[in-house]
Amino acid sequence: MKSVKISLNSIDKVKAFVNEVTKFDSDFDLVSGRYVIDAKSIMGIFSLDLSKPIDLNIHNDAQADNIVNALNPFIVE
Repeated sequence: MKSVKISLNSIDKVKAFVNEVTKFDSDFDLVSGRYVIDAKSIMGIFSLDLSKPIDLNIHNDAQADNIVNALNPFIVE
């Protein structure tokens, strides 16, 4: 599993992010505090506090580098 911090501070960013992660046949979790949400669920993402960065857990070690490259516009730090 690989973890990165992402920022989804606008509606357009959330839509673009969900479109990008649904292209991969992998499991993704967004972790904000004690909440864990499926990153492919747009409704779930909007239930999180999007004003600060969120942890994205990628459950696909073989494709992790390709996924991180595709999601680079959302990654912070």
